[in-house]
Amino acid sequence: MNEDRGFIAVDGGNSKTDVVAATADGRVRAYVRTGTSSPHRLGYREAIDLIGKLVETVSAEAGWGSAAPPARVDALLAGADLPVEVERLNADARSRGWAERVNVDNDTFALLRAGTADRNAVAVICGAGMNSIGRNERGEWSRFPALGPITGDWGGGEELGDNVLFHAARAEDGRGPATALCDAVRTRFGTDTVEEAAIGLHLGTFGRELVHGLVPLLFAAADAGDACAESIVERQAEEIAAMVRVSARRLGLGGAPFTIVGGGGVLAAAPPALHRHLSPRLAAEFPLATYTALDRPPVLGAAWTALDALTGEVDGPAHRRLAAELAVREPLRIA
Repeated sequence: MNEDRGFIAVDGGNSKTDVVAATADGRVRAYVRTGTSSPHRLGYREAIDLIGKLVETVSAEAGWGSAAPPARVDALLAGADLPVEVERLNADARSRGWAERVNVDNDTFALLRAGTADRNAVAVICGAGMNSIGRNERGEWSRFPALGPITGDWGGGEELGDNVLFHAARAEDGRGPATALCDAVRTRFGTDTVEEAAIGLHLGTFGRELVHGLVPLLFAAADAGDACAESIVERQAEEIAAMVRVSARRLGLGGAPFTIVGGGGVLAAAPPALHRHLSPRLAAEFPLATYTALDRPPVLGAAWTALDALTGEVDGPAHRRLAAELAVREPLRIA
């Protein structure tokens, strides 16, 4: 192994994208962060265009010249969901000449790789949206289309925020029961009424990021005993458990120990209101399973994926060095 061979790892989410340039011995040369790189949000070609610019940026930050491209670029992206999408993204990315080897796939692989080395495992990502992936020791995988409501998905930050608005609007005009979520919406949007917030969203006065920002207020309201907020959180817990349930059934994991990894902005925060409902469900259905919330940047999973291929190991000195360096390094934020 040539320890000076560089690689670039990308974890691209619906709200942020982390990119790391490192060497095969685990030395981090550059670490940057920008906004979404999801092809569902930007478009397929536009997403690859952005990744290309980020590859150039971290290569320059790392001090790598253009004469010797990195050994690998591993880009794990939210929105790379269907096989046809993954194939399309890889074809475009590999035509750009970024590296000797280019791999594009879904960001749930980064979460799973960063969260556990267990060969029997299920990862659930709950950020702006919801998705899940699972594997077993026989090399079988479980995946979901993860296209939002049209494929039965519910419980990401955007759906939670929309539900807060739904119940707050109905409470304010009398169609629904009273709830503290009305104050949550007014506080978040800085309006006198929920109706003003809704109209501002409709007209484009307010951005959708304000909706996602309602999620912490939802959990706070549930912790304070608001019944409406509690019902939303309980539904989310059941949606997470359902994803684990289906993956475990597909992979035959129910009768033996396996690992459940939770990640994405919502699950990584480990809100007590959510875990009051989620933990008993998982314990009752999967008493041999161990749940862990990811407490490290998911881009580490993308970087370890590259190191696995470059070193032929899954937990070698390079892996540990890279994890230690990322743990104390803040990403450079770029527009």
